[in-house]
Amino acid sequence: MLGLSLKMTARDWRAGELHLLLAALVVSVAALSAVGFFTDRIRGGMQRDARQSLAADLLVGSDAPLAPALLADAAARGLQTATTISMISMARAGTGEGARSQLISLKAVSAGYPLRGALSFAPGGASVPSAPPEPGTAWIDTGLASRLDLQAGGKLRVGDAELTVTRLIAVEPDRRFSPVNMSPRVMIAASGLPATGLIAPGVRASYSLLLAGDAAAVEAFRAALQARLSAANTANVRIQTARESSAALGQTLDRAGGFLSLVSLMSAMLAAVAIAMAARRYMLRHVDACAMLRCLGLRQSQVLRLYLVEFLLVGLAGSAIGILAGYASHLMLLQWLERLLPTALPAASSMPALQGMAAGLILLAGFALPPLLQLRDVPHARLLRREQQAPRGVTLAACALGTAMFCALLLWITGDAMLGALSAAGFLLAALLFGAVCWLALKTLGAMRGMFKQPAWRFAVTALHRDPGATVAQTVSLAIGLAALLLLTVVRGDLLNAWKADTPADAPNHFVVNIQPEQREDIAARLAHYGSPALQPSTRARLLAVNGKPAGAKDHKASLNDTDFDLSFSAKLPAASTLLAGRWFDPTSNLPEVSADESVTRQFGIKLGDTLDFDAGGLPVQAKVTSLRKIDWRAHTPSFEFLLNSVAATDLPRTYSTAFHVPENDRKAADRLAQDFPNLTVLDFGFLVSQLQSVLAQVSVAVEFLFLFTLASGVLVLYAALAGSQDTRRRQAALLRALGATRSQLARAQWMEHLLTGALAGLLAAAGATLGSWALAHFVFELAWSWSPLLWGAGLCAGALCAIAGGWLGLRNVLNQAPLLTLRQA
Repeated sequence: MLGLSLKMTARDWRAGELHLLLAALVVSVAALSAVGFFTDRIRGGMQRDARQSLAADLLVGSDAPLAPALLADAAARGLQTATTISMISMARAGTGEGARSQLISLKAVSAGYPLRGALSFAPGGASVPSAPPEPGTAWIDTGLASRLDLQAGGKLRVGDAELTVTRLIAVEPDRRFSPVNMSPRVMIAASGLPATGLIAPGVRASYSLLLAGDAAAVEAFRAALQARLSAANTANVRIQTARESSAALGQTLDRAGGFLSLVSLMSAMLAAVAIAMAARRYMLRHVDACAMLRCLGLRQSQVLRLYLVEFLLVGLAGSAIGILAGYASHLMLLQWLERLLPTALPAASSMPALQGMAAGLILLAGFALPPLLQLRDVPHARLLRREQQAPRGVTLAACALGTAMFCALLLWITGDAMLGALSAAGFLLAALLFGAVCWLALKTLGAMRGMFKQPAWRFAVTALHRDPGATVAQTVSLAIGLAALLLLTVVRGDLLNAWKADTPADAPNHFVVNIQPEQREDIAARLAHYGSPALQPSTRARLLAVNGKPAGAKDHKASLNDTDFDLSFSAKLPAASTLLAGRWFDPTSNLPEVSADESVTRQFGIKLGDTLDFDAGGLPVQAKVTSLRKIDWRAHTPSFEFLLNSVAATDLPRTYSTAFHVPENDRKAADRLAQDFPNLTVLDFGFLVSQLQSVLAQVSVAVEFLFLFTLASGVLVLYAALAGSQDTRRRQAALLRALGATRSQLARAQWMEHLLTGALAGLLAAAGATLGSWALAHFVFELAWSWSPLLWGAGLCAGALCAIAGGWLGLRNVLNQAPLLTLRQA
């Protein structure tokens, strides 16, 4: 039996019977594998970079010195440890009238810091082994060196200690946004901190314990510490993992990964449809051969085994070729992204290859097995009669099983329950709805057949109505293929537009805080050259109580500093905020009011109508929550969790802050601003904007590249849908010509028939793409959605053109040759 199966496979391959099936399988597996290999390596690189951005695998932070028992516990588990202490202080360079002072972020580090990643130093950005500065020395960042006109060998006084600058820090791996990190950096050894005299009762400092080691040991330490903190109800100790340290890019990267998964899903869905159409065409063309084998004495089970072996060989070959093509494609993509990727990515794991092989076999089993089971039941009399047997129970059960396996495959590959469920549900719902609409349209055309007096119209309607099942299958396949292409085109455009809006070329890259009221006009005049950014008022305050009860985070994971907020005052709703509930401030009200961001309302259990108590520098502030807002933190403008009306802000001390863009060739302007106004904190976060733009550039190229797989899958679906009925249509056209129909009548009938099916498929595709884009925008990617009439016009035209082109390619020879020759070929 195996030898006969191999001979049948070779014969079918030479005859071209397996080419379409193999091509659909290869494209499907290649799309899934390319996305799998690429995302696997990107994910590995992100995890590595996230650990470097934390300088450890795990960080334990507190506002008070950490208990020595933590270090002992970590050492007992075989973990590497390092400690840091950070605080805000003042630094002074020079003496006499030429002395300069600057607010700094002082960081004292122990031996071993950093545990992950490395510090880089200027000039040249060279990194050194993890060793702290020598006692009596300091490392400073290049921004502070420019502001204080310091170089290596210069003297810097911090507190009671005079330090010698030995290195200029170019890159600090764990530098993140926080109040204690916003000023220029001065790094010293932890053993030299007592000499500064800065550690004293009442001084606010941030203490951190860095841990690294075996992943299981790190996770065990984290779980044990978390349980201990929860039992003790401790609020001033926080635990941060490497994954959480890169939250700034979280939403963008989630969107990117979701879209790449969507591309692979759509490619797999389209390829599945192409596989089903190709398998159905294979079955129709092999019914006679199957009946002949039955007449020659083979049993049903033997016939089934013959074709199962043939399909298994095709599945293994197609999956292997697809995996190789996917791996080569991801290498090509990485080559294109070579200039955008900051460092070499880790090697890919074997999981994408296993997923690709499983996907190929599941797709083939789920969508090719049902037609194959119909071959098993072909009777001997099929050689004499030309009727097609209706699917039996085992075939329908195989269809249901294949669909379930395919949906499970989608969920497994994406790892995103929401995206996988929406995609699978949308795929099934679209197939059912499209099929129902097509069936109703055929019934309507059949009822209206007598109204058509032109022979070409009657021929077209009769051809559509003669085999309604095949017509519905062809139209639904064409509609699903077009819907997927339109959907990805729309979502791709929306994502790219959203990413460009998130990081425009002139996105603010400098942030200035602590502008005093008397400096407001001078600073505004200095910043007029940079687009006159608005100066936002703010005051530092601590949230004391909610409805008279002490304020505290609901999950007890926040530190005491997390109850400190910068309050701002605004008469108008900021452009970066969206009102979710309540009303905006009433200008005629004499009552103090506050508007809260949704993130802090969840954290502290704040509701509309609650009364909040703040302490703003010793001044009590009590206000009623009259509105809840959602802040778009991507707007690149200063935003505040709490906004007060003018009544609540009366007599409160205030400073001002702003964000603005400084061109790359004018970066020293920010240094001059800090030199002229020493009290200001000027933060250059251009490196974060550049990092985000770099990531978006990588993702955009990946999206454009992987979209080609979807286009290839869509073309296969269109070809399979149109080629599946070519044999039947060619035979019908030859019969009509033999019965007296003219060439022009058949040509017009052909054009009308395909125009009707194509237009219907295009309208269905536009409807499906519209609903799909709305669901993805609202539930997955969180994008603004708008109805596009152009989408409907594009769907209608694309469907009609594809159907007409496919029909012409398939039947042009029938109209140009003798009917007898066509019947002999059919």
